[in-house]
Amino acid sequence: MKTYLVGGAVRDRLLGIAHDADKASGEAAGIAPGDRDFVVVGETPEAMLAAGFKPVGRDFPVFLHPDTSEEYALARTERKSGRGYRGFVVDADPDVTLEEDLQRRDFTVNAIAQAADGTLVDPYGGVRDIEARVLRHVGPAFVEDPLRVLRAARFMARFAPLGFRVAPETLALMRTMSASGELDALVPERVWQELARALRTRTPSAFLRTLRESGALAAVLPEVDALYGVPQRAEYHPEVDTGIHVELVCDMAARLAPGDDAIGFAALTHDLGKALTPADELPRHVMHEERGLAPLRALCERTKVPSAYRELATMACREHLNVHRLRELRDDTVHDLLARCDAFRKPERIAQLALVCEADKRGRTGLEDEPYLQGPELLRLHAAACAVRAVDLADRGLEGPALGEAIRQARIAAIRRARKMSDAG
Repeated sequence: MKTYLVGGAVRDRLLGIAHDADKASGEAAGIAPGDRDFVVVGETPEAMLAAGFKPVGRDFPVFLHPDTSEEYALARTERKSGRGYRGFVVDADPDVTLEEDLQRRDFTVNAIAQAADGTLVDPYGGVRDIEARVLRHVGPAFVEDPLRVLRAARFMARFAPLGFRVAPETLALMRTMSASGELDALVPERVWQELARALRTRTPSAFLRTLRESGALAAVLPEVDALYGVPQRAEYHPEVDTGIHVELVCDMAARLAPGDDAIGFAALTHDLGKALTPADELPRHVMHEERGLAPLRALCERTKVPSAYRELATMACREHLNVHRLRELRDDTVHDLLARCDAFRKPERIAQLALVCEADKRGRTGLEDEPYLQGPELLRLHAAACAVRAVDLADRGLEGPALGEAIRQARIAAIRRARKMSDAG
Protein backbone atom coordinates (compact mmCIF):
# COMPACT_ATOMS: atom_id res chain seq x y z
CA MET A 1 0.00 0.00 0.00
CA LYS A 2 1.54 3.31 -1.12
CA THR A 3 0.78 5.93 1.53
CA TYR A 4 1.96 9.51 1.83
CA LEU A 5 1.68 12.09 4.59
CA VAL A 6 0.00 15.15 3.06
CA GLY A 7 -1.35 18.61 3.75
CA GLY A 8 -0.95 20.51 6.98
CA ALA A 9 1.35 18.09 8.74
CA VAL A 10 3.95 18.32 5.95
CA ARG A 11 3.56 22.08 5.63
CA ASP A 12 3.87 22.66 9.37
CA ARG A 13 6.94 20.46 9.69
CA LEU A 14 8.63 22.53 6.99
CA LEU A 15 7.65 25.66 8.91
CA GLY A 16 9.13 24.25 12.12
CA ILE A 17 5.73 23.49 13.62
CA ALA A 18 5.54 19.79 14.40
CA HIS A 19 3.98 17.23 16.73
CA ASP A 20 7.18 16.22 18.47
CA ALA A 21 10.36 18.03 19.54
CA ASP A 22 9.61 21.04 17.30
CA LYS A 23 6.11 21.62 18.67
CA ALA A 24 7.27 24.29 21.12
CA SER A 25 8.49 26.50 18.29
CA GLY A 26 5.03 26.61 16.78
CA GLU A 27 3.37 27.24 20.12
CA ALA A 28 5.78 30.09 20.77
CA ALA A 29 4.52 31.69 17.56
CA GLY A 30 0.92 31.06 18.60
CA ILE A 31 0.43 28.37 15.94
CA ALA A 32 -0.65 24.83 16.76
CA PRO A 33 0.41 21.96 14.50
CA GLY A 34 -2.00 20.61 11.90
CA ASP A 35 -3.51 17.14 11.88
CA ARG A 36 -1.72 14.20 10.29
CA ASP A 37 -3.58 13.08 7.15
CA PHE A 38 -2.53 10.46 4.62
CA VAL A 39 -3.35 9.76 0.99
CA VAL A 40 -3.33 6.22 -0.39
CA VAL A 41 -2.44 5.66 -4.06
CA GLY A 42 -3.49 2.69 -6.23
CA GLU A 43 -5.97 1.07 -3.83
CA THR A 44 -9.72 0.43 -3.72
CA PRO A 45 -12.23 0.80 -0.87
CA GLU A 46 -12.46 -2.99 -0.73
CA ALA A 47 -8.69 -3.29 -0.21
CA MET A 48 -8.83 -0.71 2.59
CA LEU A 49 -11.61 -2.58 4.36
CA ALA A 50 -9.75 -5.88 3.98
CA ALA A 51 -6.72 -4.25 5.65
CA GLY A 52 -8.82 -3.34 8.67
CA PHE A 53 -9.44 0.35 7.94
CA LYS A 54 -12.77 1.82 9.07
CA PRO A 55 -14.78 3.89 6.54
CA VAL A 56 -15.87 7.41 7.60
CA GLY A 57 -16.19 9.39 4.35
CA ARG A 58 -19.62 10.18 2.92
CA ASP A 59 -18.72 12.15 -0.22
CA PHE A 60 -15.44 10.34 -0.98
CA PRO A 61 -13.51 7.34 0.39
CA VAL A 62 -11.87 8.25 3.72
CA PHE A 63 -10.84 5.65 6.29
CA LEU A 64 -9.47 5.55 9.83
CA HIS A 65 -6.33 3.54 10.53
CA PRO A 66 -7.17 0.52 12.72
CA ASP A 67 -4.44 1.34 15.25
CA THR A 68 -3.81 5.11 15.15
CA SER A 69 -7.28 6.33 14.02
CA GLU A 70 -5.53 8.77 11.69
CA GLU A 71 -7.28 9.58 8.40
CA TYR A 72 -6.30 7.81 5.19
CA ALA A 73 -8.04 8.98 1.98
CA LEU A 74 -7.86 7.35 -1.41
CA ALA A 75 -6.18 9.52 -4.04
CA ARG A 76 -8.90 11.33 -5.96
CA THR A 77 -9.71 14.02 -8.49
CA GLU A 78 -12.63 16.46 -8.41
CA ARG A 79 -14.68 17.99 -11.22
CA LYS A 80 -16.98 20.98 -10.83
CA SER A 81 -20.64 20.04 -11.31
CA GLY A 82 -22.63 22.82 -9.64
CA ARG A 83 -22.57 25.91 -7.46
CA GLY A 84 -20.97 26.03 -4.04
CA TYR A 85 -18.25 24.04 -2.34
CA ARG A 86 -20.28 20.81 -2.55
CA GLY A 87 -20.85 20.97 -6.30
CA PHE A 88 -18.17 18.43 -7.28
CA VAL A 89 -17.99 14.98 -8.83
CA VAL A 90 -15.29 12.88 -7.14
CA ASP A 91 -13.23 10.18 -8.87
CA ALA A 92 -11.25 7.88 -6.53
CA ASP A 93 -10.22 5.34 -9.15
CA PRO A 94 -7.01 3.35 -8.35
CA ASP A 95 -5.44 4.91 -11.47
CA VAL A 96 -5.49 8.42 -9.93
CA THR A 97 -1.88 9.47 -9.35
CA LEU A 98 -0.43 11.27 -6.36
CA GLU A 99 0.29 14.33 -8.52
CA GLU A 100 -3.34 14.43 -9.67
CA ASP A 101 -4.52 14.24 -6.07
CA LEU A 102 -2.20 17.08 -5.04
CA GLN A 103 -3.37 19.18 -8.00
CA ARG A 104 -6.94 19.41 -6.63
CA ARG A 105 -5.73 21.02 -3.39
CA ASP A 106 -6.11 24.70 -2.63
CA PHE A 107 -2.63 26.14 -2.00
CA THR A 108 0.82 25.02 -3.02
CA VAL A 109 1.92 24.91 0.62
CA ASN A 110 -0.79 22.29 1.19
CA ALA A 111 0.07 20.31 -1.98
CA ILE A 112 3.23 18.63 -0.71
CA ALA A 113 3.41 14.91 0.10
CA GLN A 114 5.98 13.03 2.16
CA ALA A 115 6.78 9.36 1.54
CA ALA A 116 7.49 6.94 4.37
CA ASP A 117 11.24 7.41 3.89
CA GLY A 118 10.92 11.20 4.26
CA THR A 119 11.18 12.01 0.55
CA LEU A 120 9.07 15.00 -0.49
CA VAL A 121 6.83 15.02 -3.55
CA ASP A 122 6.35 18.68 -4.48
CA PRO A 123 5.10 19.07 -8.05
CA TYR A 124 3.64 22.58 -7.59
CA GLY A 125 6.43 24.43 -5.77
CA GLY A 126 5.03 24.36 -2.26
CA VAL A 127 8.45 24.18 -0.60
CA ARG A 128 9.58 27.23 -2.53
CA ASP A 129 6.47 29.15 -1.45
CA ILE A 130 6.96 28.12 2.17
CA GLU A 131 10.48 29.48 2.05
CA ALA A 132 9.21 32.70 0.42
CA ARG A 133 6.25 32.90 2.85
CA VAL A 134 3.72 33.09 -0.01
CA LEU A 135 0.18 31.69 -0.06
CA ARG A 136 -0.41 30.75 -3.71
CA HIS A 137 -3.18 28.74 -5.37
CA VAL A 138 -2.25 25.45 -7.03
CA GLY A 139 -4.09 25.93 -10.32
CA PRO A 140 -7.08 27.46 -12.14
CA ALA A 141 -9.51 25.04 -10.45
CA PHE A 142 -9.08 27.20 -7.32
CA VAL A 143 -12.01 29.35 -8.49
CA GLU A 144 -14.38 26.38 -8.42
CA ASP A 145 -14.65 26.28 -4.61
CA PRO A 146 -15.84 29.52 -2.94
CA LEU A 147 -14.84 28.22 0.49
CA ARG A 148 -11.21 28.67 -0.55
CA VAL A 149 -11.57 32.45 -0.27
CA LEU A 150 -12.36 32.06 3.42
CA ARG A 151 -9.66 29.45 3.84
CA ALA A 152 -7.09 31.83 2.34
CA ALA A 153 -8.11 34.50 4.83
CA ARG A 154 -8.02 32.03 7.70
CA PHE A 155 -4.58 30.77 6.71
CA MET A 156 -3.39 34.37 6.64
CA ALA A 157 -4.71 34.86 10.17
CA ARG A 158 -2.78 31.78 11.25
CA PHE A 159 0.46 32.49 9.42
CA ALA A 160 0.68 36.28 9.40
CA PRO A 161 3.05 36.16 12.41
CA LEU A 162 5.44 34.17 10.21
CA GLY A 163 5.43 36.83 7.49
CA PHE A 164 3.12 35.22 4.93
CA ARG A 165 1.39 37.20 2.17
CA VAL A 166 -1.14 36.24 -0.50
CA ALA A 167 0.33 35.96 -4.01
CA PRO A 168 -0.99 38.77 -6.27
CA GLU A 169 -2.38 36.31 -8.81
CA THR A 170 -4.20 34.42 -6.04
CA LEU A 171 -5.68 37.63 -4.67
CA ALA A 172 -6.86 38.49 -8.19
CA LEU A 173 -8.67 35.15 -8.43
CA MET A 174 -10.25 35.71 -5.02
CA ARG A 175 -11.57 39.07 -6.22
CA THR A 176 -13.05 37.42 -9.27
CA MET A 177 -14.76 34.83 -7.09
CA SER A 178 -16.14 37.50 -4.77
CA ALA A 179 -17.48 39.54 -7.68
CA SER A 180 -19.13 36.50 -9.27
CA GLY A 181 -21.58 35.98 -6.42
CA GLU A 182 -20.29 32.45 -5.88
CA LEU A 183 -19.76 33.16 -2.17
CA ASP A 184 -23.54 33.36 -1.79
CA ALA A 185 -23.58 29.57 -2.13
CA LEU A 186 -21.63 29.08 1.10
CA VAL A 187 -23.70 27.50 3.84
CA PRO A 188 -23.80 29.54 7.08
CA GLU A 189 -22.24 26.80 9.18
CA ARG A 190 -19.09 26.76 7.04
CA VAL A 191 -18.79 30.57 7.20
CA TRP A 192 -19.06 30.39 10.98
CA GLN A 193 -16.55 27.55 11.16
CA GLU A 194 -13.91 29.50 9.22
CA LEU A 195 -14.61 32.69 11.20
CA ALA A 196 -14.35 30.90 14.54
CA ARG A 197 -11.08 29.24 13.55
CA ALA A 198 -9.67 32.61 12.48
CA LEU A 199 -10.71 34.17 15.80
CA ARG A 200 -8.73 31.49 17.61
CA THR A 201 -5.49 32.61 15.94
CA ARG A 202 -3.06 35.25 17.15
CA THR A 203 -3.89 37.73 14.37
CA PRO A 204 -7.57 37.63 13.38
CA SER A 205 -7.02 41.08 11.86
CA ALA A 206 -5.26 39.36 8.95
CA PHE A 207 -8.45 37.38 8.28
CA LEU A 208 -10.48 40.60 8.05
CA ARG A 209 -7.89 42.39 5.91
CA THR A 210 -7.57 39.50 3.47
CA LEU A 211 -11.33 39.20 3.06
CA ARG A 212 -11.62 42.94 2.55
CA GLU A 213 -8.77 43.08 0.03
CA SER A 214 -10.47 40.33 -1.96
CA GLY A 215 -13.91 41.94 -1.81
CA ALA A 216 -15.28 39.03 0.20
CA LEU A 217 -15.87 40.77 3.55
CA ALA A 218 -18.89 42.62 2.15
CA ALA A 219 -20.34 39.29 1.01
CA VAL A 220 -19.86 37.21 4.17
CA LEU A 221 -19.72 39.83 6.96
CA PRO A 222 -21.36 42.99 5.55
CA GLU A 223 -22.02 44.37 9.05
CA VAL A 224 -18.26 44.36 9.74
CA ASP A 225 -17.31 45.60 6.27
CA ALA A 226 -19.57 48.63 6.80
CA LEU A 227 -17.33 49.82 9.67
CA TYR A 228 -14.37 50.59 7.41
CA GLY A 229 -14.10 54.27 6.56
CA VAL A 230 -16.38 55.32 9.46
CA PRO A 231 -14.49 57.99 11.48
CA GLN A 232 -14.25 58.19 15.27
CA ARG A 233 -13.03 60.97 17.54
CA ALA A 234 -9.25 61.00 17.35
CA GLU A 235 -8.80 61.91 21.02
CA TYR A 236 -10.34 58.57 21.97
CA HIS A 237 -9.39 56.60 18.86
CA PRO A 238 -6.03 57.66 17.41
CA GLU A 239 -6.56 55.11 14.61
CA VAL A 240 -9.77 57.04 13.65
CA ASP A 241 -11.15 54.42 11.22
CA THR A 242 -13.66 52.15 12.99
CA GLY A 243 -12.72 49.16 10.84
CA ILE A 244 -9.08 49.50 11.85
CA HIS A 245 -10.18 49.80 15.47
CA VAL A 246 -12.07 46.51 15.23
CA GLU A 247 -8.97 44.83 13.77
CA LEU A 248 -6.93 46.09 16.72
CA VAL A 249 -9.58 44.98 19.21
CA CYS A 250 -9.70 41.47 17.72
CA ASP A 251 -5.92 41.13 17.95
CA MET A 252 -5.96 42.45 21.51
CA ALA A 253 -8.68 39.94 22.43
CA ALA A 254 -6.48 37.19 20.98
CA ARG A 255 -3.62 38.48 23.14
CA LEU A 256 -5.70 38.63 26.34
CA ALA A 257 -7.62 35.38 25.79
CA PRO A 258 -5.57 33.17 23.41
CA GLY A 259 -7.68 30.71 21.45
CA ASP A 260 -10.99 31.95 22.89
CA ASP A 261 -13.26 32.49 19.89
CA ALA A 262 -16.22 33.56 22.08
CA ILE A 263 -14.22 36.53 23.38
CA GLY A 264 -12.99 37.09 19.82
CA PHE A 265 -16.48 37.16 18.34
CA ALA A 266 -17.71 39.63 20.95
CA ALA A 267 -14.66 41.81 20.22
CA LEU A 268 -15.39 41.64 16.49
CA THR A 269 -19.01 42.75 16.84
CA HIS A 270 -19.01 45.15 19.79
CA ASP A 271 -19.08 48.32 17.65
CA LEU A 272 -21.39 47.33 14.78
CA GLY A 273 -23.68 50.23 15.63
CA LYS A 274 -21.09 52.78 14.53
CA ALA A 275 -21.87 51.95 10.90
CA LEU A 276 -25.40 53.23 11.53
CA THR A 277 -24.45 56.61 13.02
CA PRO A 278 -26.09 59.43 10.99
CA ALA A 279 -23.53 61.31 8.91
CA ASP A 280 -24.33 64.63 10.59
CA GLU A 281 -23.37 63.16 13.99
CA LEU A 282 -19.92 61.90 12.97
CA PRO A 283 -17.33 61.45 14.34
CA ARG A 284 -19.37 61.09 17.56
CA HIS A 285 -21.32 57.86 18.00
CA VAL A 286 -24.06 58.54 20.52
CA MET A 287 -26.21 55.45 21.20
CA HIS A 288 -24.06 53.19 19.03
CA GLU A 289 -24.35 50.45 21.64
CA GLU A 290 -28.13 50.19 21.13
CA ARG A 291 -27.90 50.71 17.38
CA GLY A 292 -25.48 47.78 17.18
CA LEU A 293 -27.94 45.22 18.52
CA ALA A 294 -29.97 44.90 15.30
CA PRO A 295 -27.01 44.26 12.94
CA LEU A 296 -25.52 41.91 15.52
CA ARG A 297 -28.76 39.95 15.62
CA ALA A 298 -28.87 39.82 11.81
CA LEU A 299 -25.26 38.60 11.59
CA CYS A 300 -25.86 35.91 14.22
CA GLU A 301 -29.04 34.64 12.61
CA ARG A 302 -27.59 34.55 9.11
CA THR A 303 -24.35 32.84 10.15
CA LYS A 304 -25.97 30.47 12.68
CA VAL A 305 -23.78 31.69 15.55
CA PRO A 306 -24.10 29.44 18.64
CA SER A 307 -26.30 30.89 21.37
CA ALA A 308 -23.54 31.24 24.00
CA TYR A 309 -21.46 33.33 21.57
CA ARG A 310 -24.48 35.39 20.61
CA GLU A 311 -25.35 36.14 24.24
CA LEU A 312 -21.83 37.27 25.14
CA ALA A 313 -21.60 39.43 22.01
CA THR A 314 -24.95 41.02 22.82
CA MET A 315 -23.80 41.84 26.36
CA ALA A 316 -20.55 43.35 25.11
CA CYS A 317 -22.30 45.41 22.44
CA ARG A 318 -24.87 46.75 24.91
CA GLU A 319 -22.69 47.23 27.98
CA HIS A 320 -19.12 48.07 26.92
CA LEU A 321 -19.47 51.82 27.46
CA ASN A 322 -21.10 51.22 30.85
CA VAL A 323 -18.10 49.14 31.91
CA HIS A 324 -15.69 51.79 30.63
CA ARG A 325 -17.37 54.39 32.87
CA LEU A 326 -17.85 51.99 35.78
CA ARG A 327 -16.61 54.46 38.41
CA GLU A 328 -19.27 56.97 37.32
CA LEU A 329 -22.19 54.56 37.71
CA ARG A 330 -24.42 54.56 40.77
CA ASP A 331 -24.40 51.48 42.98
CA ASP A 332 -27.84 50.41 41.83
CA THR A 333 -26.84 50.94 38.17
CA VAL A 334 -23.89 48.62 38.66
CA HIS A 335 -26.21 46.02 40.15
CA ASP A 336 -28.66 46.32 37.28
CA LEU A 337 -25.83 45.97 34.75
CA LEU A 338 -24.88 42.69 36.43
CA ALA A 339 -28.50 41.58 36.50
CA ARG A 340 -28.99 42.32 32.78
CA CYS A 341 -26.03 40.02 32.11
CA ASP A 342 -27.65 37.27 34.23
CA ALA A 343 -24.43 37.39 36.21
CA PHE A 344 -25.87 35.90 39.39
CA ARG A 345 -26.89 32.67 37.66
CA LYS A 346 -23.99 32.65 35.17
CA PRO A 347 -21.12 34.35 37.00
CA GLU A 348 -18.50 33.39 34.39
CA ARG A 349 -20.02 35.96 32.05
CA ILE A 350 -18.59 38.91 33.94
CA ALA A 351 -14.99 37.78 33.52
CA GLN A 352 -15.71 37.35 29.80
CA LEU A 353 -17.31 40.78 29.55
CA ALA A 354 -14.39 42.37 31.38
CA LEU A 355 -11.94 40.85 28.89
CA VAL A 356 -13.90 42.09 25.87
CA CYS A 357 -14.09 45.59 27.34
CA GLU A 358 -10.37 45.57 28.07
CA ALA A 359 -9.70 44.50 24.48
CA ASP A 360 -11.86 47.39 23.27
CA LYS A 361 -10.05 49.94 25.43
CA ARG A 362 -6.56 48.70 24.59
CA GLY A 363 -7.31 47.97 20.93
CA ARG A 364 -6.37 51.51 19.94
CA THR A 365 -3.24 52.88 18.34
CA GLY A 366 -0.71 53.75 21.03
CA LEU A 367 -2.88 52.50 23.91
CA GLU A 368 -2.03 48.81 23.66
CA ASP A 369 -0.19 48.66 26.99
CA GLU A 370 -2.44 50.98 29.01
CA PRO A 371 -3.82 49.43 32.22
CA TYR A 372 -7.56 48.75 32.31
CA LEU A 373 -8.64 49.17 35.93
CA GLN A 374 -12.34 48.76 35.25
CA GLY A 375 -11.93 45.03 34.59
CA PRO A 376 -10.66 44.02 38.04
CA GLU A 377 -13.07 46.49 39.66
CA LEU A 378 -16.05 44.96 37.88
CA LEU A 379 -15.00 41.50 39.03
CA ARG A 380 -14.60 42.72 42.60
CA LEU A 381 -18.02 44.37 42.72
CA HIS A 382 -19.59 41.32 41.13
CA ALA A 383 -18.00 39.06 43.76
CA ALA A 384 -19.30 41.30 46.55
CA ALA A 385 -22.84 41.19 45.17
CA CYS A 386 -22.67 37.41 44.65
CA ALA A 387 -21.80 36.95 48.32
CA VAL A 388 -25.39 37.92 49.19
CA ARG A 389 -27.52 34.78 49.39
CA ALA A 390 -31.27 34.38 49.60
CA VAL A 391 -30.88 32.04 52.56
CA ASP A 392 -29.36 34.90 54.57
CA LEU A 393 -32.66 36.79 54.24
CA ALA A 394 -34.92 33.84 55.04
CA ASP A 395 -35.54 34.95 58.63
CA ARG A 396 -37.44 38.01 57.39
CA GLY A 397 -40.28 35.83 56.17
CA LEU A 398 -40.23 37.38 52.70
CA GLU A 399 -41.50 35.66 49.57
CA GLY A 400 -41.93 36.33 45.87
CA PRO A 401 -41.30 39.89 44.62
CA ALA A 402 -40.66 41.16 48.15
CA LEU A 403 -37.82 38.66 48.59
CA GLY A 404 -36.45 39.55 45.16
CA GLU A 405 -36.36 43.26 46.02
CA ALA A 406 -34.74 42.53 49.39
CA ILE A 407 -31.99 40.55 47.65
CA ARG A 408 -31.52 43.38 45.17
CA GLN A 409 -31.15 45.96 47.93
CA ALA A 410 -28.74 43.73 49.86
CA ARG A 411 -26.60 43.31 46.77
CA ILE A 412 -26.59 47.05 46.11
CA ALA A 413 -25.48 47.59 49.71
CA ALA A 414 -22.70 45.03 49.23
CA ILE A 415 -21.53 46.88 46.11
CA ARG A 416 -21.56 50.15 48.06
CA ARG A 417 -19.44 48.67 50.86
CA ALA A 418 -16.98 47.18 48.40
CA ARG A 419 -16.57 50.58 46.74
CA LYS A 420 -15.96 52.32 50.06
CA MET A 421 -13.32 49.78 50.94
CA SER A 422 -11.65 50.38 47.60
CA ASP A 423 -11.73 54.15 48.07
CA ALA A 424 -10.36 53.82 51.61
CA GLY A 425 -7.53 51.61 50.36
